[in-house]
Amino acid sequence: MKVHEYQAKGIFASYGVPVDNSILCKTPQEAVEAFKKLGTERCVVKAQVHTGGRGKAGGVKLASNEAEVLQHATSILGMDIKGFTVDRILVGEAVNIAAEYYVSIVIDRKSKGAILMLSREGGMDIEAVAKETPEKIFKIAIDPSVGLTDFKAREAAFKLFDDMAQVKQAVPLFQKLYKLFVGKDASLAEINPLVLTKDGQLKAIDAKMTFDNNALYRHPDIFAMFEPTADEKKEQEAKDKGFSYVNLGGEIGCMVNGAGLAMATMDMIKLYGGNPANFLDIGGSSNPQKIVEAMKLLLADKHVRVVLINIFGGITRCDDVAQGLIEAFKELKTDMPIVIRLTGTNEKEGRELLKGTKFIVAETMAEAGKKAVAAAGY
Repeated sequence: MKVHEYQAKGIFASYGVPVDNSILCKTPQEAVEAFKKLGTERCVVKAQVHTGGRGKAGGVKLASNEAEVLQHATSILGMDIKGFTVDRILVGEAVNIAAEYYVSIVIDRKSKGAILMLSREGGMDIEAVAKETPEKIFKIAIDPSVGLTDFKAREAAFKLFDDMAQVKQAVPLFQKLYKLFVGKDASLAEINPLVLTKDGQLKAIDAKMTFDNNALYRHPDIFAMFEPTADEKKEQEAKDKGFSYVNLGGEIGCMVNGAGLAMATMDMIKLYGGNPANFLDIGGSSNPQKIVEAMKLLLADKHVRVVLINIFGGITRCDDVAQGLIEAFKELKTDMPIVIRLTGTNEKEGRELLKGTKFIVAETMAEAGKKAVAAAGY
């Protein structure tokens, strides 16, 4: 789960991480009032959307007077940035920047823990730094049993700063960042840039956080910030109905029982030249209503041209699944081609039940994949 910059800054501030003064606004007039309230000579007007690249898209502007604030707020509100419409902006004080740095804590699956990532090349082009000059990015593993100790935090600080005054500021800042990372079950806590002001202070003038969805039940305050996209709403609805769904944007809808088989099914579709529309694991059920709900989800995707149902009958019997499908499609009205592959317990009986129906029946995964790709018109 992602949150907006202003929300991440609020969390940072609650843990004592220094941030710039800023005010959330939803209209150009509110932005002008915010500028007056901040009482600064210059301010930054920033779009608040769940994506990066705001600066390059024109979603971050400097203003020196009320007229400029009004102009920038008017142009940014309603702007489309990578498919996200800007409906709110953050007006913040413009700090005098002497240097910019990159700092983040992220889950590292390789070390099975958190790592602190740092670079002296902070700012908008950190992705280019990571790609072209990876040696400029430092990674420090954090032992979860002891956390970010003083000596590790000092080691990290010396990677960024040569002046002891900045090192002394950075050590507690890094430790507070780690404390909030763990305390809020985050998967990412990023400051880009962490700036050194001309008067020698460190400040987080941008903030980004993502959270582990599986831990949100422990953090109702974080869950209250959840603003799901259309795809995320579908995924949540699917979860509420007892199956796992992820939209992938292809043309061949998949309904499979078992996550491993679902992954293999998507690979098979790609092997034969098709594009899977989704990951959908309905679990070990032949419940007709569950099949109806899953099919409704697939048929609602305007990109889907054919549906591939791939069922392995272990404890679940294939003839029960076949009967469930027949009952489900009495309720569902569609002319879309449906390819079905049943294998496992009572597979012959299951395929026998499907004879004479409108379903395209396959015996093997390869056969099912080829028939689905052909039916999709690739």
